Amino acid sequence: METTLPPPPPPSPLLLTRLNTIVGKSRIGKHFKLNDRNTTFTTELRAGTTTFLTMAYILAVNASILADSGATCSVSDCIPLCSNPNFSTNNCTGPNLHVITPDNSCKFPPVNPGYATCLNSVRKDLIVATVASSLIGCVIMGIFANLPLALAPGMGTNAYFAYTVVGFHGSGNIPYESALAAVFIEGIIFLLISAIGLRAKLAKLVPKPVQISSSAGIGLFLAFIGLQNNEGIGLIGYSPSTLVTLAACPASSRASLAPVLTSPNGTVSLSSGGSVSGNIMCVSNKMQSPTFWLGVVGFVIISYCLVKRVKGAMIYGIVFVTAVSWFRNTQVTVFPNTLEGDTLFNYFKKIIDVHKIRSTAGALNFTSVDKPVFWEALVTFLYVDVLDTTGTLYSMAKFAGFTDEKGEFEGQYSAMMSDAAAITVGSLVGTSPVTVYIESSTGIREGGRTGLTALTVAGYFMLAFFFTPLLASIPAWAVGPALVVVGVLMMRSVVEIDWGDMREAGTGVCNGLVCKCRIVKGGGGEGDGSVRGNGVVSESSVVEITQSRKVLEV
Repeated sequence: METTLPPPPPPSPLLLTRLNTIVGKSRIGKHFKLNDRNTTFTTELRAGTTTFLTMAYILAVNASILADSGATCSVSDCIPLCSNPNFSTNNCTGPNLHVITPDNSCKFPPVNPGYATCLNSVRKDLIVATVASSLIGCVIMGIFANLPLALAPGMGTNAYFAYTVVGFHGSGNIPYESALAAVFIEGIIFLLISAIGLRAKLAKLVPKPVQISSSAGIGLFLAFIGLQNNEGIGLIGYSPSTLVTLAACPASSRASLAPVLTSPNGTVSLSSGGSVSGNIMCVSNKMQSPTFWLGVVGFVIISYCLVKRVKGAMIYGIVFVTAVSWFRNTQVTVFPNTLEGDTLFNYFKKIIDVHKIRSTAGALNFTSVDKPVFWEALVTFLYVDVLDTTGTLYSMAKFAGFTDEKGEFEGQYSAMMSDAAAITVGSLVGTSPVTVYIESSTGIREGGRTGLTALTVAGYFMLAFFFTPLLASIPAWAVGPALVVVGVLMMRSVVEIDWGDMREAGTGVCNGLVCKCRIVKGGGGEGDGSVRGNGVVSESSVVEITQSRKVLEV
C-alpha cells in the first residue's frame, strides 16, 4: 500500500517579515496606514535614517549661523582688560598702563574674551534649540499629518535672520530677542492663514518666475556665505575696488576693517554707527590657507558622493574635515593653543553631555514692534514661508505620489498646520523659522510613505541631544563646503524658467539680481531682496495674467 507523505511545512518567515506583519496589523500600523500605503515598518525606519543622514548637517550649520548674530550676548558680557594684554587688570598700574572699560567695540575683532565665552555658550544653546525645534516639528508632522516629511530650521531664512535682521554680533537693526518675537508673531499669522485655508491660495497666486528665482536667490546667498571666512572656507575676501576678491590666506595674514574718522589732531575714532569687520581682507599669502585647502577636500568628498548617489553625502564631507581638524598642534586645528582653544578642547573631551538651554529659550522681546524694520523682517519671514515652505510641501507630496488631479493630498491641512506650529515653537526655544526639508525626498525615494519616517528622524534628533560637545566642535571650514553644495543644488531650479519668454526670463533675472545685490551690498538678505524684487516682478506678472486670463500656479 502506497503511503502518501504530508506536504512539507512552509518555511518560517524571516524575522523582519514577521515584524512587519505584526506591526502592520497592530494599532500603530493601522494609525499610520502602513498596509494602505503599501509600505512596511522596516522600510519606514530605513527611509527615516536616510532622511536624517542627508539633513543632519543642519545641527552644526544652523547653530553656527545663528551664533554669528551674537544671540543674547551683549556688551555686559565683555570684561575689563588692561591696555597691555600681558598684565591682568589687578596689576594694570603704571604710567603707560590703564584698564580698558568695555564698549560696543568689544563685540568685534579682536573679540573680548568675555564676549567670546558667551558666544561659545550660546552656540551650545542654539545646537540644542535646533535639535528641539526639529524634533518637535518632525513629531507633529509624523503623528498628525502622517507624512514622511522632516522639518528643521530653514537654510536661507536663518542667514537672513542672523546677518540682516540681527546683524553680525548684534550690529543689525533690531536685537536677537526682538527678531525672535518677529518670528513668533509670523508663526502665529502663518498658523491662522493655514487654519482658514488661505495659505494654499496665497501660494498659488505667486507667479512661477518669482518662486523659481527666489529659490535660486536663497542658493546664491548660502553659497556666498559658505565661501566667506567667518562661516565658510574663506575663499573670498574684501576688495576696495570690486567688493569681493579671491582670498584664502592664513589667519595671520588677514586684516580687520572699520569706518573711522580722523580728527584734526590726528586722533582716529570709529564713525558713528560703524562696526569692525573682522579678518575680511587678505594682506598677503593669498590661496595659502591650510584650512581652505582642507575645506576644498571636504567639498570634493561631498560632490563625489552626490555624483555616486551615496546617502549622507553632506555628512561624509563634514565628518572628514571635522575629524582632521580635531587633532591639536596642527595648522588646521579647531583647538589652537590659546585660552579659548583650551576651553573648547576641554568641553570637547566630554563627548557626551546633555546641555540645558540657558539663554535663548523664551528670550522673546516685543519692545521693537513699533519699528518699521521689525515689520519688514516679519513680512519677509512670512513671504518666504508662504512661498518656500508651501512649495516644498506640495513638491514632496507630488514626489511621493500623494497628490490628486487637483494637486491636493491626504493630510494636507494637518501638514500645513504642523509646519506653521513648528515655526512658533522654534521661536520659543531661540531659533529661526522651521520648514519642511527638501532632503525628505531621499527618504521618500527609499520607500517612506507614512509619518513613521518623520518619527524616525525625530528619534535621531533625540539622540543628538547627548552629543552637544561634538557638534559644538565642528569648524567653519567643515560647514562651508556643505553650504556651497546646498546653494548649488538650490540653483538648479532656474532651468524651469522659460528663457524664450522674456516676461518670465526678465522677471526671474530681475528678482534674482535684486536678491543677490542686496546680499553683496550688505543691506539685506535674500528674503529682503526678494520682497523688493517683486516690485519689478509685479508688472510683468499682471501683463501675463491679463493676456492669458489665468493665474500662474505653484
